Amino acid sequence: MYEVFADLHVHIGRSEKGKPIKITAARSLNFANIAKECADRKGINIVGVIDCGSPYVIEDIENFLKTGDAYELEDGGIIYKEKVCILLGSEVETSEKGRNGKSGSAHNVCFFPHLSDIKGFSQEMSTHIKNITLSTQRSNISGYELIDIVKKYNGILIPAHIFTPFKSYYGNCSDRIENIFKEKYNEIFAVELGLSSDTFLADMISELEGKTFVTNSDAHSLPKIAREYNKLLVEDISFKEVVKALKNEDGRRVVANYGLDPKLGKYHRTHCDNCECTIETKEPVQKCPKCGSEKVTFGVFDRIELIKDKETTQSPKERPPYIYQIPLTFIPGVGSKTIEKMLNSFETEMNILHKLSKDDIEGAVGEKIANNIVKAREGDMKVEAGGGGIYGKITQT
Repeated sequence: MYEVFADLHVHIGRSEKGKPIKITAARSLNFANIAKECADRKGINIVGVIDCGSPYVIEDIENFLKTGDAYELEDGGIIYKEKVCILLGSEVETSEKGRNGKSGSAHNVCFFPHLSDIKGFSQEMSTHIKNITLSTQRSNISGYELIDIVKKYNGILIPAHIFTPFKSYYGNCSDRIENIFKEKYNEIFAVELGLSSDTFLADMISELEGKTFVTNSDAHSLPKIAREYNKLLVEDISFKEVVKALKNEDGRRVVANYGLDPKLGKYHRTHCDNCECTIETKEPVQKCPKCGSEKVTFGVFDRIELIKDKETTQSPKERPPYIYQIPLTFIPGVGSKTIEKMLNSFETEMNILHKLSKDDIEGAVGEKIANNIVKAREGDMKVEAGGGGIYGKITQT
């Protein structure tokens, strides 16, 4: 058994032939480039690519397997250059009955062991989605119905970024995920926290006590891969081993969640859409205290304050630590040229963030930047909260 790093939520911007997949994602974000980025720069051992249900991406995967650099595993997943296991995933938007009789919608990330499985899933979902070639198109089914289709093709379903104000179960559908999945709720064994929340906030809701938490990047560009990730204890890198880790079976488990301070997330606090201010009051508000507008984007922190059923955080014994980690791109003074210089010296971001001493970093990029990286690693930085689609920022070093 050994420890590996896993980011289970990475988008594809365009196919190899330039066909749009995720409109808001970078053009350079294709299947082959994701594999190379994880292997050569990030140091990520397992990556979940969640737009593999698109027929354009399926074609790219078939061509990728013909290169000789990658092959499918019997236990599920595609191995690239013996360094990275790629999980074939699909993000699906479901249609739910939301709060107060309003319609709601939620994102789900679904993973499948083999290319044949996701091909079958894609074909069936094309009857529920208007444009199967594009990423995360809204389906005409609920999560309750989706989980049965996912299981039919040997897959697993993980509710995505569960607290965000748009496209999530707690954000705009329900106060309890169990109300969505009903008797199938026990078949949900992991949930994704999202950039604007963390373990300490999520464990204020008792129905999540038995669920494994995962922290993923939701990357829309290559540099954003591994801004959040997980450390897993597994026997090898494969779909089967990841499922065991998420289920906490046979000694496999999630060892740690690495994520942003939730204040850095772009939906952490409620944001006034009228006067463009982020509202950091002690109590959640549904009206802007500055201008009186009710046009606000409700924050993750504020949503949890409203729906929590525990007064203090009480995590289950098996809950792994949540380790705040500021990505290199957030750290003052660390631009693309500096990152490139460090990667040339130290190979991967995981090495820089986890293994190197301050002296090592200082020798490559100087004392000031080395100090900032170490302070970020140790959580010794002041953070200004984000909201309304605007990321938080580091205001002081």
